Amino acid sequence: MSDQPVLHVKGRVLVGPQDVRDELWVVGGRVSYDRPTGARDVRTVQGWALPGLVDAHCHVGLDAHGPVDAETAEKQALTDREAGTLLMRDAGSPSDTRWIDDRADLPKIIRAGRHIARTRRYIRNYAWEIEPDDLVAYVAQEARRGDGWVKLVGDWIDREVGDLSPCWPREAVEAAIAEAHRLGARVTAHCFAENSLRDLVESGIDCVEHATGLTEDLIPLFAERGVAIVPTLVNIATFPQLAAGGESKFPNWSAHMRRLHERRYDTVRSAYDAGIPVFVGTDAGGSLPHGLVAAEVAELVTAGIPPIEALAATSWSARAWLGRPGLEEGAPADLVVYDADPRAEVGVLAAPRRVVLNGAVVE
Repeated sequence: MSDQPVLHVKGRVLVGPQDVRDELWVVGGRVSYDRPTGARDVRTVQGWALPGLVDAHCHVGLDAHGPVDAETAEKQALTDREAGTLLMRDAGSPSDTRWIDDRADLPKIIRAGRHIARTRRYIRNYAWEIEPDDLVAYVAQEARRGDGWVKLVGDWIDREVGDLSPCWPREAVEAAIAEAHRLGARVTAHCFAENSLRDLVESGIDCVEHATGLTEDLIPLFAERGVAIVPTLVNIATFPQLAAGGESKFPNWSAHMRRLHERRYDTVRSAYDAGIPVFVGTDAGGSLPHGLVAAEVAELVTAGIPPIEALAATSWSARAWLGRPGLEEGAPADLVVYDADPRAEVGVLAAPRRVVLNGAVVE
């Protein structure tokens, strides 16, 4: 150990919201709070250290048109790394990004396989598009391919109805979620509207993405079942533009999207107040660029979530929810260093001073 390069992080190390230490050491790429003896090549980094940030809803290997090549996927991952995002839950991608796991210089990814959608009820080239009779089989397939998560498209515009509507009958959802759980995977679902949520939650879903359709009668159900939400407010900000584009053909859908947008902050704050777990996700990689994690934290604060809780939603709490370590003894040294205390001002997240991934300072 004494011959390995050592990193010394000094200042204030935010192991938890209230667990603040003066320093940590990185030896062999891992965190230690014991000063190594006889260490050589010691490099010192000073500032406020936080566990590597989490984007719990992004898409590496995907753009607005579908899967992208490895070079583009690498640029996406590097953009997130530069923003301090060192752990991502990839909430659906048609690209095989497992090669990223072999790159110590790229963020860690928890994959949900490829989206599973109803035929012609999602963005072209994104999802497996199937009918309900095949849902269990495809969920099992993606559970085996992913890293403990499966992603369903819970609702989308139904062109015959002219508005958002559920994609799956309840019995299909119940069987699919049960199969995922049997295989050790959690299930999440894209949901904009109100009318798909009860069936999904009562069927045992673990998380809902966007969740703009949460209403007063549904919030207690989410809280009782412990179903998390990832609001992706930086994506919901695009709803007015989407609504304008569909106004002439689908006026009811457009009006619905505007209503969901108008109440977005109230929805998120009501969910938080009820005890529903809320986590940071940007939905980057579709129509949005990567590297927006600081903007999403700021949006949660605008919605009324206390800054310390919005910070936890992209650090301590998010890592615990995803089953990944923070800055405890022996954990991989994935951390971000800032010039000021991010608990006091979440805006500092937009300007990392240093990023440390697998114990190496990213230059």
